[in-house]
Amino acid sequence: MKLETPLVVLNFKTYIEATGENAVRIAEICGDISRETGISIIAVPQLPDIYAVADTGVPVFSQHIDGIGSGSYTGHVLAESVRDAGATGTLINHSERRLTLADIDAAIGAARRTGLTTIVCSNNVATTRAAAALGPDFVAVEPPELIGTGIPVSSADPDVVTGSVDAVLGIDPGVRVLCGAGISKGEDMRAALELGTVGVLLASGIIRAPDPKTALMDLISGIE
Repeated sequence: MKLETPLVVLNFKTYIEATGENAVRIAEICGDISRETGISIIAVPQLPDIYAVADTGVPVFSQHIDGIGSGSYTGHVLAESVRDAGATGTLINHSERRLTLADIDAAIGAARRTGLTTIVCSNNVATTRAAAALGPDFVAVEPPELIGTGIPVSSADPDVVTGSVDAVLGIDPGVRVLCGAGISKGEDMRAALELGTVGVLLASGIIRAPDPKTALMDLISGIE
C-alpha cells in the first residue's frame, strides 16, 4: 500500500452507531474529509457492511480474516470473500479478536494470497517485534488497557510507541507502525506522528462522538 500522507484507520467495531446506513454515512464523511484534506482515511466496518461501505469509494479494510482457503470452514472469514466484497486490506489480531502467532502468520499468508494489505495489532513492544518478523504491511500497537478510555497511548505510554518503532526498524524497516488506544484529538495525532508512527488506529473517539465529522476534522488538525 503506497502511503503519501499520514494514515487514519477508523475501526467501526460493532457499535450500533456504525452499522447499516450509519456505516455508510460515516464512510461518506471519511471520503469527504479525505478529498478535502488529502489525508488517507480507511474505514473498517463490520463484515456485512463491507460491500455498501466500499460502494462509497472510501478505502475499506476488514476487521478480521482467517488463515484458511476455500473449503469446509463454517463461521470463518475467507480472505477472497472480503476482497470480492470490496475490501483492500484487513486488521489481524485486534485486542478484541486475539489470535495465536501461528494463526496470525496464516492470516497474513491468506492476505498475501489475495492481495490484501495487512495491519497486525499488538499490545506491547515484544509482540510488536514478533508481529514485524512475520512481514505485515503495518503493525499497530495498542495497549488494551487504554482502548476506549479517551487516554491516548501517545501521552500515557509513549515508550511503548517509540519502543515499537525501534523494534520494527530493527526487524524489517519496510513494516510501518501505527498506534492506537485512546486516540481522539488533534494533539493525540500530532504526538503519534512525532513518536515515529505513520498514523493512528482508532474507533470510539470518532464513531461515538456527537458529531463524527467534527471529531474527525479535529483529529486531522494535528497533522501539519
